[in-house]
Amino acid sequence: MSPPSADNNSARLPQFAWGVLLVLAVFAVYANSLGVPFLFDDAPSIAHNPSIRSLATALSPPATGAGVTGRPLENFSLAVNYALGGLDPRGYHAMNVALHALAALALWGLLRRTLRRVPALAADAELLAGGIALLWAVHPLLTESVVCVVQRNEILGGLFYLLTLYGFIRSTEAGAQRMSWQVVAVAACLLGIASKEIVATAPLMALLYDRTFVAGNFASAWRERKRFYLALAATWLPLAWLMLGNQQRGSTVGFGLGMSSWDYLLTQCRALTVYLKLAVWPHPLIVDYGTAVSRLGEVWGRGLVIVTLLGATVWALWRRPVWGFVGAWFFVILAPSSSFVPLTTQTIAEHRMYLPLIAVIAVAVAALHRLGGRSSLIVGGLLAAGLGFATVQRNADYRSAFALWSGTVANAPANPRAHLNLGEARFQQSDYAAAAAEFEEALRLRSAYAEAHYNLGLAQAQLGRRESAITQFEEALRLVPDYAIAHNDLGIALAQLGQTTAAQSHFEAALQLRPDFAGAQFNLGNLMLRMGRPAAAIPHYESAVGFNAGSAEYHGNLAVALMQTGRRAEAVTHYEAAVRLTPAAPDLQFSLALALATTGRLRAAIPHIEKAVRLRPDFDAARKLLSEMQADLKRMEEQPRR
Repeated sequence: MSPPSADNNSARLPQFAWGVLLVLAVFAVYANSLGVPFLFDDAPSIAHNPSIRSLATALSPPATGAGVTGRPLENFSLAVNYALGGLDPRGYHAMNVALHALAALALWGLLRRTLRRVPALAADAELLAGGIALLWAVHPLLTESVVCVVQRNEILGGLFYLLTLYGFIRSTEAGAQRMSWQVVAVAACLLGIASKEIVATAPLMALLYDRTFVAGNFASAWRERKRFYLALAATWLPLAWLMLGNQQRGSTVGFGLGMSSWDYLLTQCRALTVYLKLAVWPHPLIVDYGTAVSRLGEVWGRGLVIVTLLGATVWALWRRPVWGFVGAWFFVILAPSSSFVPLTTQTIAEHRMYLPLIAVIAVAVAALHRLGGRSSLIVGGLLAAGLGFATVQRNADYRSAFALWSGTVANAPANPRAHLNLGEARFQQSDYAAAAAEFEEALRLRSAYAEAHYNLGLAQAQLGRRESAITQFEEALRLVPDYAIAHNDLGIALAQLGQTTAAQSHFEAALQLRPDFAGAQFNLGNLMLRMGRPAAAIPHYESAVGFNAGSAEYHGNLAVALMQTGRRAEAVTHYEAAVRLTPAAPDLQFSLALALATTGRLRAAIPHIEKAVRLRPDFDAARKLLSEMQADLKRMEEQPRR
C-alpha cells in the first residue's frame, strides 16, 4: 500500500510551517530550563564522570556513571558538551532541548507518512500528524526527560527509535532507494541501542508496523524483508554485550534482588494507571516515586483496567490493526520497565513515558477529529497552549535542588529517597540541623538506608557531634562494607578525635576500594603530616594532585610537606600552582613568598607578600615579613659590588 504523493508546491509550505512551529514551540516551552543546575543523577553522570573529559574516552562510560553506564552514545554526547563548555549546565540543557526538537520533527515525519496510509484519516494526515507531534512535544509529562540532563538517554533512545521506523517507512515508498533507507533504519536502531535499552523493542515494532500498514500480514512482511529484520535483530548482540558489561544494571535489574516478580508486576499495574492519568491530567508530577511496591488488595482495580486495555489491544491487533498498533506501541515500549522483571531503583518513573505518551495523544487527537473534524484544530490549539504553559510552570520546579525535592517530598512524603535528597539540598545551604532532620525522617521510613546514615553522619559532624557522626558512618559501613566515601569520612572524624591509627585504617580501606579517590589520598597525607611524617605524606599528596590537579588545597598541602623535607624548589612549584588557582588567597600568597625567600629569590617573593597584605590588611605576620624582606633587599642593594 503506497501513500499518495505530497511532493507538490502547494503541500510544501504547510509542511515547512509545521516543522518551524514544532521547533519554536519546543524552544519556547523549555527556554526557562536552560539555567537549571545539575540535579539528581547528573552528579555521577556529569560532574563526577572523568570519561567525558576527553572525546577519546567518551565511548567508555564508568561503572559508577548512573544514567550513562552502559550507554556509550549518551556519554559521548555529554563529552561533546564538556568539550564545548566544560561544566556549564546551560550547554547541556540546550542540547537536550535541541534533541527533543529533533525527536518532535522525526515523530511528525513518521506520523505524516503513516496517516496517509489510513484511508479514514489520509485527507487530514498533515493536520493530525502536526497536532499529535505538537501536543507531544510540549506535554509536561516529558519535562523530566528534557530538563534532567542525564535523562538525555530517553531522548536519544526515543529519537533513534522514531528514526528506525521512519527509515523503514521511507524504504517502502514508491520510487524510494530501498536499500539506502533500510541502512538508515538499521543504523538508527544501533545508535538507539547505544543510548537506551528500550530500543531493543524497535525491531518488533518495525515488523508490526510492516504487517499493519505495508504488507498486510506477518508472512508477507517476513518474506519480502527477511534480511532487513535479521539486520535489525542483529542489533540485540551489541545490546547484550553492553548489558553483560554493565555491573551497575546487574545489581539493580533482574531477579533475586530483594523484590519479587509478583510484587513488581502488581506495582506496575499502579504505574501504568499513573502514567495514563498523567497523560490526561499531568498533575502532580513527581521526579522520584521511590521504590515502594504495591499489594494485590491495593491495586486489583487498577490491574483490572490494565488487563482490559491489554486485552483490547490484543483483540484490536487482529480485528482493528491500526488501533492495535497504537495499543501495542504503549505496552511494548513500556514492557522492558513495566513487566515482571524488577527494576529495584525506581518502580515508577515518569521519564519512561517519553515514547509511550505518543499512543495516548494519538487516541485523543483521533477522537477529537472524529467528533469535530477540522474544527477540532481550535480545541487542539487550546490544549497545546495549556500543556505548554504547564510545562513552563513545571520547569520552574527544577530551578534548584531545594525547590525540586521540597515539591517531591510534598507529593511523595513516604519516599525516603526524596527526604534524603531534600536533606542534601539543605546541607548544601549549610542548614545542617534541618538536613539532619530530613536524614532522620528517611531513616524512619527505611532503617537500613546506608546513604541516609552516611549523610546524617556528615550533618552531625558539621554540628560538632563527632561521636554521633562516627556512629552513623559505622552503621553505613555495616550495611554497605564497600562504601568508600563512608570510610573516608569516618577516617576524618576519627582523626579529629585523635584516633590516628583507626583513621589511617579507614583511609587505606577507602583507597583499596577506590585507588583513584583523590580526597582519601589527600586526607591520608594530612594524617601523615599531623603525625610528623611529612616524607610519608608526600606520595599521598602527589597522588591527590595527580587525580585532581585543579585543587589549590592539594597543591598547597603538598608544598607544605615538601618544605618540611627540605625540597624547597619543588615546594615553590606547587605553591605557584596553588596561587594560580586561587590568587585571592592571602595565606597562599604569604606561603609562596616565604618559600621563594628561603630559596634566595627575594625580589620574586616581595610582590606576593605585598598582595597578601592587600588582600588582608590585618595580616600582621605578612606585614612583619614584608618589612623584613624590604629591609633585607635594601641591604643587599646597598652592599658594594666586588
